[in-house]
Amino acid sequence: MKNYDLSPRRNDFTLPTIGLGYIATCAEQAGFAVDVLDAEALGMGLSEIAALINEAGPRWVGLNLLAPTYVHSVDLMQLLDLRISVMLGGHQAKAMPRAILEDVRIPRIDALILGEAETRVPRLLASVEARGELPGVYWRQAGSAIMPAVRTKDPLLLAPDVDAMPLLDRRFLQQDPYRDDGVLESAMVASRGCPFDCSFCGAAISSNPDVTVRIRRPDSLMTEIRQLRSLYAVQRIRFVDDLFLASTKLMRTTLNAFIDEALDTSWDATGRINVLASAADDLLALMYEAGCREVALGIETGSDRLLSHVDKKITVAQIIRAVIRLCRRGIHVKGYFILGLPTETRGEHQATLDLIRRLWDLTEGLPGRFRCSVFEYRPYPGTPDWQRLIVAGYSPEAMLKYADSLDDESFSPDRDEFNFSTGLQFGEVPVPTVRQNLAAIMREQRRR
Repeated sequence: MKNYDLSPRRNDFTLPTIGLGYIATCAEQAGFAVDVLDAEALGMGLSEIAALINEAGPRWVGLNLLAPTYVHSVDLMQLLDLRISVMLGGHQAKAMPRAILEDVRIPRIDALILGEAETRVPRLLASVEARGELPGVYWRQAGSAIMPAVRTKDPLLLAPDVDAMPLLDRRFLQQDPYRDDGVLESAMVASRGCPFDCSFCGAAISSNPDVTVRIRRPDSLMTEIRQLRSLYAVQRIRFVDDLFLASTKLMRTTLNAFIDEALDTSWDATGRINVLASAADDLLALMYEAGCREVALGIETGSDRLLSHVDKKITVAQIIRAVIRLCRRGIHVKGYFILGLPTETRGEHQATLDLIRRLWDLTEGLPGRFRCSVFEYRPYPGTPDWQRLIVAGYSPEAMLKYADSLDDESFSPDRDEFNFSTGLQFGEVPVPTVRQNLAAIMREQRRR
C-alpha cells in the first residue's frame, strides 16, 4: 500500500492479496461478515481509504504490515475512527512485534498476530478475550505492550493444514482473475513455508523456525483449478509460492496429475535453480507437456562469491545450465536479480549485468525466451542480512526509511513490481550508479 494522495500510481497491476483473501475466506466460513480492500490495486489514497472504512464502521479492521509501506499503514491508522478495533499482521509484525506495539504513532492495537492467521482470526472475531489464549497474539493495553508466551498443543493454530482449508474465495480479490497480454490469469499457492535460508529473504528458515513446510496435494490443486475454469474461465495459473518446482519427486506426481486431468490450462511458477539444472530431461519434458509456460528463477547475482554469501546454494554455472535447458525445452524463463547487495564489489556488480546480457545471447533463437527483472537491494527486518548489517554498523532506523527508488519517468516498473530503496550504500557501487544501471538494463530488456 502506498499513499496515492501524494503521488500518482505508476504501475497498473500488483499481485492479488492472497494472504488476506484466505483469512477473509476462513472468517466468512466461520459466520462473520468480512470484506477485503486492496487499496494498492485500486490506486487509493489514504484519505479515501480511511473515509471508506469509517463510513462502513466495522467492529474490526485488519492491516498487513510490510517494511517498505509501514509508514503509510501508520498514517492510515491515525485517520481511523478510534472505536474500530485494530488487528495487525504481516512480515513486519513478525519481525518487529515489540517495536510496533511500542510505536506511539499507532493509536490502538487490539491484536498483533504473528504468522499465518487463518485459524486464529475467527476466534478473535468471536471474542477479543481469546487473544490471551492464542499463541503468537500480542496487543497493547493501557499504553503497555502485552506479549504473553502462550504454548499450544494444536499445531494448526500456527500452521494451518493447506489441504483442509477452504478454497480461496476470489470475491475478496479486487484484481484476480486478471488479464495478462489478453490471457485471463489467476494466482494460486501450492505450498507454504520454505526450507531455504537466503540471507535477504523474509521467508528464510532461520527467521521462521516455527513455520513448517506444507505442500498441497495434487487433487486439492486440481479442484481449485477446475473451479477457476468453471466460474471465471481462467486460462492460465500463476503459482506464486517458492516450492512448486522444488522437489523432483513431488513435481512428477503433480505434473502427471495435470496431464491426466487434461485441464488445457497453462501455468507459470517459481523454480529452484539447483533442482532444474540437474533434473532429468524427461522431467523438463513433463513440465512442458503439463502446460508450464514460464519459470521464474531467483538468480540474484552473477558472482559465485556473492551467491555463497547470501546462501543461495547455487553457482553461476548452474544458473546458465538451468536457463538454457528450460529455454531449449520451450519454457520461458524470468530471472530475478538484485543490484547493490551487501559486500558487492564493482566487479561483481558488473558481473551481474554481464550475466543478464550473456543469458539474453545464449537463449537467442531458442524456443523459450529469457527475460530479467532487476531490483535495488533493500534490507528487511527479520532476515539474516538484517542482523549482519546491524553488526556492520548500519542503523536500523536508517534501514527502515524506504522510498520509491526510481524517479526517472522514462523507466516504467514492471506490472507487479516495485523498486523501494533506503538510499543506503551496502556495497562498493554508489546508489546513484546502482539506479542508473538498473534503469538502463530494464530499458534494454524492454527493447528486446
